[in-house]
Amino acid sequence: MKSTITRGMRLFDVFNNIFMFLLMIVMIYPLWYVVIASISDSIQLMSFQGILLRPLGYSLNAYKLMAKNPMILRGYINTIYIVVVGVILNILFTSVTAYFLSRKNVYWQKYIMLFIIFTMFFSGGLIPSYLINTNLFRLKNTYWALILPGLINTYNLVIMRTAFSAIPDSLEESAKIDGASHWRILFTIIIPLSKPVMAVMVLYYAVAHWNAWFNANIYLVERSKYPLQLILREILIGNDTSSMTVQAVEAADHQSVGETIKYAVIVAATFPILCIYPFLQKYFVKGVMVGAIKG
Repeated sequence: MKSTITRGMRLFDVFNNIFMFLLMIVMIYPLWYVVIASISDSIQLMSFQGILLRPLGYSLNAYKLMAKNPMILRGYINTIYIVVVGVILNILFTSVTAYFLSRKNVYWQKYIMLFIIFTMFFSGGLIPSYLINTNLFRLKNTYWALILPGLINTYNLVIMRTAFSAIPDSLEESAKIDGASHWRILFTIIIPLSKPVMAVMVLYYAVAHWNAWFNANIYLVERSKYPLQLILREILIGNDTSSMTVQAVEAADHQSVGETIKYAVIVAATFPILCIYPFLQKYFVKGVMVGAIKG
């Protein structure tokens, strides 16, 4: 049987593989550089120029100094609390809203969805949001200021609603005949059948909370409540590593040590998400496709 693969198709595959390989290198090298720089000798790193492929004088001094900073551990605890509580509330409220909007007998369903989608393109702005959250809801200097304003993400809601709409109506009708309430239908039928979408939603919300720093910078006053990303921002942008170098480093170059500490903090802040992602990756493509195409 004659092959249907033409010469042009083979050339396309070759160039496509080369392009994807180069793209992979471009994406992986910055992460590799940060990891290698964090375990390199600070003096050698500051004087090195070129492409960094291996550690320059292996040293864990940056991680030891970082561990001595109490704000790093405190930031971790604050961020984990925000992520856990935030994701639980995000999934709960997004699921309930998506279930309501996915039912076919809801009055004015299209108009409600139009109002919700409108918020994706237009908002009240930073100042009105700040005044409402601080003066009306009294969220100033509380963790709720980082959770409640983004309780339901419109994009995630649309994906989840579309996935719920794709579930056969016969399952819901059978449950209603057996006397099941809407709450029971949602938590025993709809959500278990939407595991890929739920996994994607957990990943989306968790990454959003983990990387968030802007609202914390606006609403939080006490440094003891700062999440990890806000502390990381102080270290990277504010160039504030004095609390980790002044007491621990006597004769060494503070600037060079501070540079390796920055890389160590980046690795520490990124590592948890990199550990969680592989466990949810198998659901990622399926969940996005189900929520985007079906319905």
